[in-house]
Amino acid sequence: MRASLRQLQIFEAVARELSYTRAAERLHLTQPAVFTQVRTLEEQIGADLIERIGKRLYLTEAGETVRAAAREMLGEIERMEARLSELKGLSAGRLRLAAVSTAQYDAPALLGTFCRAHPGIEVALKVGNRGELLARFAANEDDLYILGTVPEELDAESFAFAENPLVLIAPPEHPLAKLHTIAPAQLAGEPFVMRETGSGTRIATERYLAAHGLAPNLRLELGANAAIRQAVIAGLGIAVLSRSTVALELELGRLVALDVSGFPIVRAWHVAWPRGKRLAPAAQAFLAQLRGAFS
Repeated sequence: MRASLRQLQIFEAVARELSYTRAAERLHLTQPAVFTQVRTLEEQIGADLIERIGKRLYLTEAGETVRAAAREMLGEIERMEARLSELKGLSAGRLRLAAVSTAQYDAPALLGTFCRAHPGIEVALKVGNRGELLARFAANEDDLYILGTVPEELDAESFAFAENPLVLIAPPEHPLAKLHTIAPAQLAGEPFVMRETGSGTRIATERYLAAHGLAPNLRLELGANAAIRQAVIAGLGIAVLSRSTVALELELGRLVALDVSGFPIVRAWHVAWPRGKRLAPAAQAFLAQLRGAFS
């Protein structure tokens, strides 16, 4: 068998995504090219690696075996590249960063500063919801992870590097928009637009309401902050979002931050990485930048 590293990389992506289309997007290839590489690998191995049942893809027993070996080999290559980067210092190397979707408004500025200081470093940023980031963390797919709150059960090292205040937003014509020092009890019955279950922002919102004896009146659940902004502007309810997420809309008067007791909810951005992970020089330099910014 003469499977190439590229074939193993493509197969591992398909095995992880269980989708030729998503794997192709991740690898910046066409879907037919990905499919052809997997079929060629199956022919070289002499066994089916993937089977389709209905509309879903599943790994066969041989596929599970090849995926485990592929991840081990690809991981060893990454470790080799990291060691070589250490020999080169910060003149070359790679930084793989993953951030929750709410942080997508803050992360680019941080990366801009870093890239100007280290132009030889290749940087990749993956944005996803909290669940997706935790899955990537478990699979050790990135160097560093930016989250609002690091779960206690996560075997990670972390530190806070920036403030992340959460504000309660409403359209300017909302009855509470003109009031000051609003009591939490006045939120009773107000329809809320929220992120998906498990979102850090939603967890913070539910904790605030519970602390004041309130239950959320959920009108709409959306998986993106931009969609929540538009829903609030359209008058579908009020919502809690990171101030950076709605800074422009607040400045333009399309949204208002309600003056409710206990808001803004004070939170912080955290950077985390697997405990015991040997960080490449690029990741160490980025951590040093974050520590300097918060000190």
